[in-house]
Amino acid sequence: MALAALPLLQQTFSDNHVVSNLCTLSSTPPLDDNGTPPPLPAPSNRICSFQGQLVVRPSCLVSTTVNMLCRVGQIRRCAASLSQTLNQVAAARQKHTLPDLTYDYGALEPHISAEIMQLHHSKHHATYVNNLNITEEKYQETLAKGDVTAQVALQPALKFNGGGHINHTVFWTNLSPNGGGEPQGELMEAIKRDFGSFQKMKEKMSAAAVAVQGSGWSWLGYEKESGRLRIAACANQDPLQGTTGLIPLLGIDVWEHAYYLQYKNVRPDYVKAIWNVINWENVTERLQTAKK
Repeated sequence: MALAALPLLQQTFSDNHVVSNLCTLSSTPPLDDNGTPPPLPAPSNRICSFQGQLVVRPSCLVSTTVNMLCRVGQIRRCAASLSQTLNQVAAARQKHTLPDLTYDYGALEPHISAEIMQLHHSKHHATYVNNLNITEEKYQETLAKGDVTAQVALQPALKFNGGGHINHTVFWTNLSPNGGGEPQGELMEAIKRDFGSFQKMKEKMSAAAVAVQGSGWSWLGYEKESGRLRIAACANQDPLQGTTGLIPLLGIDVWEHAYYLQYKNVRPDYVKAIWNVINWENVTERLQTAKK
């Protein structure tokens, strides 16, 4: 029985046999000019006749299915390999690094000694960066394992080392050998509006720095909701924005490693001296960015 097209196959496998339900697209073949139906196509090793119908040989169906499954497996393996490579590349790119200073270690003398700056930057800040990278690697492993308990256990290390890196990255740019004096322009206007005068802001921030118990930071921050400047103190290496919502503009580090070699335990003298190297241009730029 001649057919115009191969039927569509709906396959079911049972005991290594193929049962095919056929749906013929057309049961009436076209005739030529003499009214004679066209000849059947040449026999194929993939096609046979079954009860007057043209069907694909079961062996060909099995072979095709196996080949398709093999290709699917190959694609999945390639995808997994690619995903692993991309993750490794992303992890490498996300490594935190110690930022370079734009001035020499001795550039802030006599207000902050070269020895303090070198130890503070190349040792203390570098330690925060290294420990942050190690902690983040461990955290990625816990995410991959779905270990929520381990993720929670790593939170304090992320906060401490991440905060240390964030805080010091702001701190170095807040300082300059050409700093000191008073701010200008919109920063000064904002300070007068929110504190009454520059001197009052300076006194309030200095008092907050001296009053920190143990180790921590005094901050001038920007409150985005109100558009106002605020002063806040944070313990240890708690990041200002992450713990208060304020955007950091100016920070004074009152950890002892920031001043002890030069000022011993007289923190107020260190706080008074640091105003001589404050980079008000940087603080102004941070305010402008925070407002966007």
